[in-house]
Amino acid sequence: MKKMIVAVLAVTVFVGSAFAADVIEMKKGVSFKHKAHVESLKDCKKCHDKAEGGKIEGFGKDFAHKKCKECHNEMKKGPTGCKNCHTK
Repeated sequence: MKKMIVAVLAVTVFVGSAFAADVIEMKKGVSFKHKAHVESLKDCKKCHDKAEGGKIEGFGKDFAHKKCKECHNEMKKGPTGCKNCHTK
């Protein structure tokens, strides 16, 4: 039974990353490399409410400025300055 659960979870993660958009163009000239984040973090719940991903409740400027910058600072990689995200 445990092997079956592990297999189902593995397939869920694989399918989620296989269908993840490569780059998402957001407002104010921000390009979000979703597929790169999926491959790097390997945990959709870092951003999404559910392990399988989906819409991020409350996503917007305040969410991104807090959550994304917090994660980038924590991991010591990724942009944290205005002009590093807002390139256009």
